[in-house]
Amino acid sequence: MAFLCAGAFAAPADAARLDDLLAELAQPDLPNWEMVETEIWNEWSKSGSAAMDLLLRRGREAMDAGDFAQAVDHLTALVDHAPGFAEGYNARASAYFQLGLYGPALEDLAHALALNPHHFGAMIGLGSILQDLDQPQRALDAFRAALAIHPHEPDLKEAVERLEQQISGPTL
Repeated sequence: MAFLCAGAFAAPADAARLDDLLAELAQPDLPNWEMVETEIWNEWSKSGSAAMDLLLRRGREAMDAGDFAQAVDHLTALVDHAPGFAEGYNARASAYFQLGLYGPALEDLAHALALNPHHFGAMIGLGSILQDLDQPQRALDAFRAALAIHPHEPDLKEAVERLEQQISGPTL
């Protein structure tokens, strides 16, 4: 017989709040875009389970410490127990990427985007991998999709401009 303790489960991401935050982020003149971005990441990090949130936190801490194999272990436990939680797949994709395991990273990004089609972080990760795999047009497509959702990220704007120039060739 299973017992649930009070407070054992956190509130999962609030879809209406996320919609509002994404709409706010899309505004062209948004001086506090970093704060809005942080709030979006905070919402995406809520699985609905304190135990799953702990696995995500441990996976991220392992990545911060440079222990990407340990991060994969924590994040694999997370996606095994919460297969509907997009951020688990996105975080594990980041760890796989750091290990140079592009195949598993691409698979996890596909899962993350299937679960959360607005996940600009997963789109940026996808673009980065495709760029490393010398697929500039596909990388550009991924970066453009992310830029449509998150028009304020300067590194993303630079990546789009660089790839557009690379693909179109030098101007005479």
